Amino acid sequence: MGLFDMLSVSASGLSAERQRAEVASTNLANAETTHTDTGGPYVRKEVVFSGSNPSPFSTVLNRLGRFGHASAGSVQVTQVVEDTTAPVMHYEPGNPDADKNGMVAYPAINPVSEMVDMMGAVRSYQLNASAVNAAKQMIQQSIDILKTT
Repeated sequence: MGLFDMLSVSASGLSAERQRAEVASTNLANAETTHTDTGGPYVRKEVVFSGSNPSPFSTVLNRLGRFGHASAGSVQVTQVVEDTTAPVMHYEPGNPDADKNGMVAYPAINPVSEMVDMMGAVRSYQLNASAVNAAKQMIQQSIDILKTT
């Protein structure tokens, strides 16, 4: 793996974790939303990641010393899916969103788990940013070595 491949891998991680944090913050912001444009309560969303690895063919070619080097793996957000958990029902007969029995449907969002997910996304983002900085330092040191020779 080359130095620029490390930057590419970390950049894909930064992008994916940013979107994960955005989805978690949107879930937290809508934890009490009982009425949306579709008519029901807000539905919690989740991010689905997928990773790509170098193909076995390019890995073999790399070992044989042909066609440069194998491409680096990366992570991408493949989709943002809606949670299938049923809404949480509360008895609030005075609420304008209440049904005929006085029950109001609230999103099935646990603020604690959303905060943990957001903290995990932020920490992963920080680690990817640290990897970018380390790669930049290695590139700069390589340039410095080349200048002295």
